[in-house]
Amino acid sequence: MSTNTTSKAKNKKKKKRKELGSTATVVLTVILILFMIGVITGGSVAFSVFKDVGLLDMAGRDYSDEIAGVDYIDLENYISNQQKTTIVYAYDADGNLVEDARLFGSENREAVKLGDVSPYIPKAVVALEDKRFYDHRGVDWIRTIGSIYYDLTGGERQGGSTITQQLIKNLTGDNKVMFVRKYKEIKNALALERHFDKDQILEAYLNTIYLDMGQYGIKTGAEYYFGKDVKDLSLMESAMLVSITQAPRGNNPIINPEKNRKRAEMCLANMLAQEMISQEEYEAALKEDVQLVGKKSAKSDDNNDEDKEISVTTTEYQSYYTDYIIDTVIEDLMSKYGMTSDEAWRKVYFGGLRIYSAVDMKVQSEMEDVYYNRITFPVEVESETNPVIQSAMTVMDYEGRLIGIVGRLGEKQGNRVLNIAADSPRQPGSSIKPLSCYAPAIELNCYTWSSYLPNYGLIELSDDGIHPWPSNYGGNYGSLTHMVNLQQAIAPSYNTIPARIVDTLSPARCYAFLRDKFHISTLEATDEAYAPLAIGAMSHGVTTLDMAAAYVTFGNGGVYYKPWCYYKVTDADGNVLLEPNKTGEQVISPATADVLNHMMQTVVTEGTCTSYYVNGFTSFAKSGTTSDNFDKWIVGGTPYYVCAAWTGFEINREINTRYYGSNPAGKVYKEVMDRIHKGLESKEFEFSGDAVRRTYCTRSGDLASSHCGSCASGWYKIDYMPRTCTQCG
Repeated sequence: MSTNTTSKAKNKKKKKRKELGSTATVVLTVILILFMIGVITGGSVAFSVFKDVGLLDMAGRDYSDEIAGVDYIDLENYISNQQKTTIVYAYDADGNLVEDARLFGSENREAVKLGDVSPYIPKAVVALEDKRFYDHRGVDWIRTIGSIYYDLTGGERQGGSTITQQLIKNLTGDNKVMFVRKYKEIKNALALERHFDKDQILEAYLNTIYLDMGQYGIKTGAEYYFGKDVKDLSLMESAMLVSITQAPRGNNPIINPEKNRKRAEMCLANMLAQEMISQEEYEAALKEDVQLVGKKSAKSDDNNDEDKEISVTTTEYQSYYTDYIIDTVIEDLMSKYGMTSDEAWRKVYFGGLRIYSAVDMKVQSEMEDVYYNRITFPVEVESETNPVIQSAMTVMDYEGRLIGIVGRLGEKQGNRVLNIAADSPRQPGSSIKPLSCYAPAIELNCYTWSSYLPNYGLIELSDDGIHPWPSNYGGNYGSLTHMVNLQQAIAPSYNTIPARIVDTLSPARCYAFLRDKFHISTLEATDEAYAPLAIGAMSHGVTTLDMAAAYVTFGNGGVYYKPWCYYKVTDADGNVLLEPNKTGEQVISPATADVLNHMMQTVVTEGTCTSYYVNGFTSFAKSGTTSDNFDKWIVGGTPYYVCAAWTGFEINREINTRYYGSNPAGKVYKEVMDRIHKGLESKEFEFSGDAVRRTYCTRSGDLASSHCGSCASGWYKIDYMPRTCTQCG
């Protein structure tokens, strides 16, 4: 035998052994798959799987859904909700109900009946995604096992999900790659096909697929990419459209035309092979000159398709108030009905809700005009090296109603974008003092507003000596012999007096006031300390929404209301689903609230807010500045409204006061408050009568005696009086 013959024989034996080895691998892999299923699911669950597949019931008997892992999906209810648009209503100045917004969110979707689409669409999607769609009962077991096999052997990824399974993923939003999820998906697919026919499932699938560029469902996809109604799509256009859904950004015909073309041609070839189209139709489709009408905002980058920013064609965005309503209704649906975030989100956008907004349209319009046009702020062009200053504002009334809210300066760049006013806490500086120091000091009867304390910080010992902490604005340490009362301390915003109050009451009691009385939602355990409570150096900071809600108590007799932004939410038939809790909570006494109101009126008349009074109206206010000059605040109120405004940079940066002014938050506060009070009737604060005017001695801070001479007048709580002065006479 020749050497060549021997070599061939050896090669033949090696090839045969390789083939046997390959066959053995397949067998072992299948055994491993079955073993894993058995181990993970257990005997009883495996039994129900075989039962559903029909292996244990050759008669094809139907079974109920009372088996492990089945989540019954009410497809009819989902489709019904999907076809309804949610409408947000508001009341105009005359009390008339007007439409304020229609919600379909970032998912631009319109449902369409299967009979109203191009006849090529159903054929194309079946040929491309699930050729045995009309033959299986929800799961294609050949593809499923093949997919698991390729995963285990490291082969090329093979899609194992049927159209039914893909529909379930679209409905539930669960795309995690794990066995438990896959098993549950299979069980749900089997159950779904027992309740709904193939056309219903296919129709729902075509209305839920994502087609990139913010387009959901084939109707909006056809309009966006081809400028046509979906019923008028040609064969090639149909193939191109359904080819997108496998990898929406990667197969986008505008961003990646070559990838889309390759997959569309594969779709056409599958249709031809499955005898859905003729040879003539196939060849004509390949020659078709398809015109795309959609728009792109970024060039193709095959190495980073999923990270490109693509702009949606919408240029008008809903207000920050509407954004806040949506977030609130989603949270309330989750809380009341136990919905998941995804379920509540779908209920808002596709549930046909009717939301009756509490917005004051005039106030919101004025706020938006000031903020969108950056009125009171310098004209700036933002760049990476020159970020522009930002601001946020919340306006409320004294019964908890959110009147208006704006989350940023400048033109709004999208829907449900960052809302600094509600979602981004900022360091409050001295604006926290009325809440953390002065209110508990007076409420707990430790001090009156005329009580005198030394204008000097607490003594700190360190290796390099004794230091008073904190200093007042500008680095002034004050003096132990310089006595000031609380009213005299709050007007110029001394830091020393609040520090001494915290020391007397204890950080724990002051912290509890912020948490339990004023419901500041962003507190951390580390805020139970001197610096956060006395000067506002907090772990996370506060939002303008929280601050406005807390300051409402100083104008309504001490009642706290959780901010509410809608009157009610109903379904499309008018059934009430949600109503806000408008019940107030008495968190401080009316007398304490009245005293704080008067104390902060002096901040406007003779303190740090003299430039920010509201034209024609009595007002109280407190400013705030952080020691690093990153944040500027003002929170104040008139007999009509409370307003909280913050100004600073989105990423902390020192505010140039020479350029922006000493307090840019105060300037925008005054601009908005003057506007929204224009034309309102003159009005004064209504006080409870539990605080009475008394004269007190300017030397001692005690009630004046007949010997005190010329003494100032002040306000005291009626349930606690200081002693009568004994220093004079």
